Amino acid sequence: MTEAEQAGRPTGTPEGTDATGGTTGGDSGAARGGRRLVALFSVAAFAYLLDLSSKMLVVAKLEHHDPIEVFGTWLQLDVIRNRGAAFSLGETMTIVFTIIASAVILVIARIARKLYSLPWAIALGLLLGGALGNLTDRLFRSPGGFEGGVVDFIAPAHFAVFNLADSAIVCGGFLIVILSFRGLDPDGTVHQD
Repeated sequence: MTEAEQAGRPTGTPEGTDATGGTTGGDSGAARGGRRLVALFSVAAFAYLLDLSSKMLVVAKLEHHDPIEVFGTWLQLDVIRNRGAAFSLGETMTIVFTIIASAVILVIARIARKLYSLPWAIALGLLLGGALGNLTDRLFRSPGGFEGGVVDFIAPAHFAVFNLADSAIVCGGFLIVILSFRGLDPDGTVHQD
């Protein structure tokens, strides 16, 4: 009889997990959670740095210039400063969007303590990186003081102008919806409704 079979685990099941992949306690569960945190913060850092560097580049090279056609009029690069939300709604409520972004970051930090799911780590990392990207603009771009304009530059025809932080937020949110419909929780458990 193998050690795994003596411990009540099927052969090939890693120590610290049961037959369904759930943790059975011990250091292995903590290590798994630690790896998920590394994944979350790695995805967040990648999304944030990609957004930040793209905004720095377009502000330096494209702002106050004519739009650049990527695919004719279907997709252009056109820099605008958006003090509102999507579609430039709520431009007088910039401080509210700053507070919302800050709250999202705090909620993600709270969820991260119980995170044992890699797909959730990726989704939350995308949300965190995107929220930090747009929050950075609101804090440090003119006029500053929680009221800065977010740099948007991806301009598809007949749609709102957006940036890479917005893309990360939408992708993270879409992934969370899929995970929720599949019944996967951030702690790695699967529930049936």
